[in-house]
Amino acid sequence: MNVVVIGAGAVGQLMASFLAEAHMHVTLVVRRQEQAHELQLKRLTRVQLDGTQTVHQIASTVELKTVSKPDLIIIAVKYRQLQNIYKQLVEVPKEVPLLFVQNGLAHFDEALRLPQQTIAFCSVSFGAQIINLTTVQHRGMGLCKIGVARGNDGLFHQLLQMQNPLCPIELVENAEQMLFEKAVLNCLINPLTAILQIKNGELLTNKHAFFLMHTIYQELAEAFVDIQQTIPFSAVITLCEKTGKNTSSMLADRIQGRKSEVDTIVGAVLQKASAKGYLLPTLRTLYHQVLAMEESGEQ
Repeated sequence: MNVVVIGAGAVGQLMASFLAEAHMHVTLVVRRQEQAHELQLKRLTRVQLDGTQTVHQIASTVELKTVSKPDLIIIAVKYRQLQNIYKQLVEVPKEVPLLFVQNGLAHFDEALRLPQQTIAFCSVSFGAQIINLTTVQHRGMGLCKIGVARGNDGLFHQLLQMQNPLCPIELVENAEQMLFEKAVLNCLINPLTAILQIKNGELLTNKHAFFLMHTIYQELAEAFVDIQQTIPFSAVITLCEKTGKNTSSMLADRIQGRKSEVDTIVGAVLQKASAKGYLLPTLRTLYHQVLAMEESGEQ
């Protein structure tokens, strides 16, 4: 299978590494020629959970249009970069399936306006961290869920055959619900870790952080009654334990002085709750705190 991965961040590099390990031909589309050259020269290294390393040869380019006849395009960039990517994807043949790997909800309707016949979405719960231009560290086991929103799911069944225990894949029926559930988990972890500047695991060991996280969960469960069944609080605790040493994406954005995805994640959930008549006061306060930090340039 000829797979293109757009985006050489932590998630993009980790996915590219696992795909290459499954003997697929992988092309990583990067933003800078320097990184494309480094990847061709040094190959892509993945630091495993146990500290060992795997190295895989992949192709790399800065131009999506230079890749001929892809079987699948995986879009693994942050939401804020999608507008430029959409313009490139319009030129891709309609029969090429697209798989979007973003946090939040805002991209769901946008992606479905593209002309491609098959469009799917992916939610990942593994941990990943960029070490350098050609090295990514796998920092936590987690599931890769895929939901096809439009078209044929046959190609994604082929991905199931990867059978890599380090990167388990699951196909789900409702792509939008999958994204919403991931957004809920992000609402519980990301804003608090970004504001308090703590690792995910400290949400359990810091009693005040834990109290806030549980309060947000109660607010969400009141607004969205299915949450207690689909995401029991015990699952939130398990996720914090599994990714205990991880730096959340929102905290990483703060440390790097980047604009976070708080709008497409927390803002979108607040909007859904507001439409149902719920304000979610604790989560709303954290949302504005993150925005205030970004506006002031605080790190």
